[in-house]
Amino acid sequence: MARQSLWKGRLAAARSRFASASDSVAVAGSRHRRRAALTEQHRLHFDLLCKAMDDPALAAVLNTYESDVTPEKQRQYLFANALYVNALYFHRIGALTRRELHGHFRIMCQNRIFQEYWSATRHHRESLPEASEEAELGQMMDDLIQEQADSDTDEWWVVGEPPDEPS
Repeated sequence: MARQSLWKGRLAAARSRFASASDSVAVAGSRHRRRAALTEQHRLHFDLLCKAMDDPALAAVLNTYESDVTPEKQRQYLFANALYVNALYFHRIGALTRRELHGHFRIMCQNRIFQEYWSATRHHRESLPEASEEAELGQMMDDLIQEQADSDTDEWWVVGEPPDEPS
């Protein structure tokens, strides 16, 4: 009887370990599928932007700014968008922490053309749900641009407090 009870205990423990391992594999598989979908979406977005940068007729489709922009400025804005989305993508797949993303944003917002793009697309971000990650990251960029504009130092790399990482 004791031997049978011992085997039942071992069997239950083995089933538990198997279920735990199975759950881990499922979670890893889900993360892999999400990362693959994000990668494909990023590739498609970049391909579309490249086509628009090469063809002013296609770029006109993406011109949703509240003021007129020249074809050259439109190409610059599309490239600025590609840089921004690329940084977001690396953050979303886990290649950049939020603090590291903050550092990339800090560099990007040093550029006058990027600042113009960011200002011209403000109304695009206003439609995002406030609690969404994209809205939070957009606010991070807004804050950095404002903090750098208000700063009295030429040491731009120290302006703006990097966010705390979630524990």
